[in-house]
Amino acid sequence: MTTETTQSPSVEEIYARTVLDIGIPPRPTILDILARELRSGEPDFGRIAQCVSEDVSLSAGLIKTANSPFFGFRVRARTVSHALTMLGINIAGKAIAGVALRNAFPASPALERFWDASARIAEYSGHLVGLLGVREGIRSDDAYTFGLFRDCGMPVLMRKFPAYRDTLLRANANPDKRFTAIEDEDFPTNHAIVGCMLAQSWSLPEEICLAIRHHHDFLLMQSGAISLPPASRRLVALAQLAEYIHQQHSGMNQTEEWAKLGMASLSTLELGQVQLAELAAQVVAHSAQADIE
Repeated sequence: MTTETTQSPSVEEIYARTVLDIGIPPRPTILDILARELRSGEPDFGRIAQCVSEDVSLSAGLIKTANSPFFGFRVRARTVSHALTMLGINIAGKAIAGVALRNAFPASPALERFWDASARIAEYSGHLVGLLGVREGIRSDDAYTFGLFRDCGMPVLMRKFPAYRDTLLRANANPDKRFTAIEDEDFPTNHAIVGCMLAQSWSLPEEICLAIRHHHDFLLMQSGAISLPPASRRLVALAQLAEYIHQQHSGMNQTEEWAKLGMASLSTLELGQVQLAELAAQVVAHSAQADIE
């Protein structure tokens, strides 16, 4: 007679099952098409353009992205095909994923503010790479994409749990506890785990998925921590600095996260306090000029 041993599920497995019940937006079909074209070695831009053009919001979002001051193209894209050619398929794929993410949730005033803040943090993150240079393989478009997706678990939890906004208020105001630990007190999961699983299911690069999963883990950001890859740590630091600059400049979306993660972020980016002030001024000035243009 054989005896079967049943192992208890791990914490991560329990989280995974819970997240599946929460309802992560399914991976858009266009991302599957992009992935197949990339694997082919010779992407068919015409086929991609045709598929994107079938969705008005994706078309408009891709053209708007190509024409944004962030990329600085002198020629304006007029068609989806032109935007794809200007951006290249890799960057275009990330841009399309960003537009699809926003489209996955019903419009509301609260979410409009959330997306606007995410877009500004993404923009600042990309500018910071331009000023600090490419390190650990992280380019401007990588930092921009991470900025867009960093908190993507929040709208998922807002949709599932009406009380989640109250939890956010407490987490934003707490100067000591890890942000996600406060979420875990009220709900079976937190936005970092949900966001990581969304990013993985949408096939975002692994360093971005890991950065989403751990962007509130200040212990992993400290000097000497080895369990978070350098590329992911740099993404977290760039976005944290971008958020700090945005909060200081706008006075909006205030949190206590810089007090928890600021020093580790500056250390990761090899910046001092004097450089921080100069860098913030450059980022804000660049953004203001871009808005005018």
